[in-house]
Amino acid sequence: MSISLYLVGSLIIALVFIIFPRLIKSNSKLPPSPPKLPIIGNLHELGELPHQSLWRLSRKYGPVMHLKLGAIPTVVVSTPDTARQALKVFDLNCCSRPPLAGSGKLSYDYKDIAFSPYNEYWKEVRKLAVQQLFSYRQVNLIQPIEDEEVKYLMDSLAKAASQNNPVNLGDKLLALTVSVVCRASFGAVFQETVLNNDSFNKLIREAFEILGSFSASNFFPYVGWFYDWLTGLQGRRGEVVRGLDAFYEEMIGTHRQEKKEGSEDFVDMLLRLTKEEAVLGNDKLTRNHIKAILMNVLLAGIDTSAVSMVWTMAELVRNPRVMKKVQSEIRNHVKHKGSITFDSIDQLPYLKMVIKETWRLHPVAPLLLPREVISEFQINGYTIQPKTHLHVNVWAIGRDPDTWKDPEIFLPERFMDSNIDAKGQNFELLTFGSGRRMCPGVYMGTSMVEFCLANMLYHFDWKLPEGMSVEDVDMEEAPGLTVTMKNGLLLVPMKFFDH
Repeated sequence: MSISLYLVGSLIIALVFIIFPRLIKSNSKLPPSPPKLPIIGNLHELGELPHQSLWRLSRKYGPVMHLKLGAIPTVVVSTPDTARQALKVFDLNCCSRPPLAGSGKLSYDYKDIAFSPYNEYWKEVRKLAVQQLFSYRQVNLIQPIEDEEVKYLMDSLAKAASQNNPVNLGDKLLALTVSVVCRASFGAVFQETVLNNDSFNKLIREAFEILGSFSASNFFPYVGWFYDWLTGLQGRRGEVVRGLDAFYEEMIGTHRQEKKEGSEDFVDMLLRLTKEEAVLGNDKLTRNHIKAILMNVLLAGIDTSAVSMVWTMAELVRNPRVMKKVQSEIRNHVKHKGSITFDSIDQLPYLKMVIKETWRLHPVAPLLLPREVISEFQINGYTIQPKTHLHVNVWAIGRDPDTWKDPEIFLPERFMDSNIDAKGQNFELLTFGSGRRMCPGVYMGTSMVEFCLANMLYHFDWKLPEGMSVEDVDMEEAPGLTVTMKNGLLLVPMKFFDH
């Protein structure tokens, strides 16, 4: 009898573990959550600008918040301390990426590095990218390219200034970053072909729009693609993929035909590794791997710097006191030298404060890229379970009143005598993220923004188009993976003559 009871009891316990696994996690405490609707969960809460909607929700439900976005369990953290726990203390628990099945998947079967799981392949490719493109040494080597492209931009602005014409800074600065990134990464030969083609710039803009658009297949695996097909997103995505694929094929073909002397560029290096049948992780490097890597470099490196510069100029034109102060610093330092060198940037502390303040208020990627939890951990006593998508609301952190005094005011002086920077160790300012998934291009992006803005502010004064006042500058954000100004920024450059 006792043996029979023992067997029955063992069977019941086994069934509990097999059929009702959640019961063994009864001590798990999920973060607070807004009420969920059937099927869609909390998708209706996101709105057009998810980072702002999530910020408002966090004020009610706290800095660690659980949502269900369609079929995807999601946790959002919204303060420096919770971000520190996620990205530093428990970095290894949540350093993978979810597969971006919808609008972000412009690579189809390519090995997309930005959304690759945390594995040996990802680590080795990231190491190659840092060594060949983003190291301090490599960024210094491309300074002549930035010098040439910034000079070209200054000449273009001088022409507009002579005619008193307003310029769309978004278009100008996007063209600049496209040229710098492609010349530095893919070889200067493309400066004379694809990069001067308006259709290429249009293709890049379309890619950014798709990356930031709502894609049902991101939230409803297996069935969401049908909705994307009905809305036309699937067709647009296919056109962009074909356009980008043609660009990658042209780059690869041209590099294979050329006989170069001296050091190899990034594409040369990848082609050499392919020819040598190099293995990265468990994968042999193929043509499609190269295309995926180039896609990540192209799309990740172009938009972020241009958007940061546009937001900075918008804030400066709205704050004449700050504009005058930063221009005085630059012009007093340069004086009669007539030009700005990369080395001189370190002698412009107020310019660096202005840029940090812009990053605080206008982070380019306000939710960073999502992470996927690998193993269970806790933040503030709340359990974060595997397969959960984790977002860090950098936009909310920049407006946290417990961290920043008068957070809505543009005040670069708040960084005076402060050690806070954007290199990933200060969780009050996470422009480039932190931890294993931090953006590897932090030094390249920072140097480009600083150098270009210093030149624009030295060589030109800036005014609004006729009939506009400071109050008319529209600071509304456009939705997307990166957040740009919704209506662009038109300014009139006026040539500054240093006598």
